[in-house]
Amino acid sequence: MSKDEKNKATGQEDVTLDEDDLSLLAEQHEVRLDDGTEDALDHAVSSMVDGVDAFTYDGDRSRHDHHSGAPERRHLVLGDDDPRDVNLSEHVLTEDVVFKGRVFNIDRLRVRLPDGAEADRDVVRHPGAVAIVALTDDGRICLVRQYRSALGRVTVEIPAGKLNPGEDPLDCAERELAEETGMRAQKMAFLTTIATAAGFADELIHIYMATGLTLAESSPDADEFINVDLVDLPELVDAVLDGRIEDAKTVVGALICDAVAHRLSPQGADAR
Repeated sequence: MSKDEKNKATGQEDVTLDEDDLSLLAEQHEVRLDDGTEDALDHAVSSMVDGVDAFTYDGDRSRHDHHSGAPERRHLVLGDDDPRDVNLSEHVLTEDVVFKGRVFNIDRLRVRLPDGAEADRDVVRHPGAVAIVALTDDGRICLVRQYRSALGRVTVEIPAGKLNPGEDPLDCAERELAEETGMRAQKMAFLTTIATAAGFADELIHIYMATGLTLAESSPDADEFINVDLVDLPELVDAVLDGRIEDAKTVVGALICDAVAHRLSPQGADAR
């Protein structure tokens, strides 16, 4: 799906980062790799790709009707855009709701597989959510600390929240930023959309970048208890890269900001 098609499907306008946003990111970028490290990494990745002919599958996964054979070195082709993808599709025979919850439902699908066999798929149905990379004028990222019952501990994340029925993602981003942090943004730029767990859930999180922040008053939900921190972007990226930050939306948001900053830096420009 192209970016235009994705925006149309989600009802979003294609609001991109402007020159001020990009300059702010560029000022925060720090080069972390020693001389020669990038070349070594490039060589290692190239060697892995060049050795693809040695890649094999064992057991049933090597059968022709399950797999096309050894991976090919080729340009990126998105899902459903490759002619071969028609041989991967599943046909839904029946669909039943097996659980209804406050946040999500679970459907059980009976599907026909590409080889004609049938299987059950349990799918989490979620209305979707937004997440916000809130960047202050001095280059700090706004993070929220909250207890997550599913993990049994406090996590550090970028602000986020669930879409209400029929709610525009941009409106939701503005609302959640204000509710969780007390901040309002002069500008909101769409960064990307991520599927949080495509293997069993249809949840999509739309990630925005907020700049021109002013402090108002937070109003978290009645069952939310939150502390707010402001952290330097390079420090957040370091925490992502060494595994201290595990939250998917925060990982993606931090790395997108860092990638944009790297491309704008003199070192990044020279690398291209």
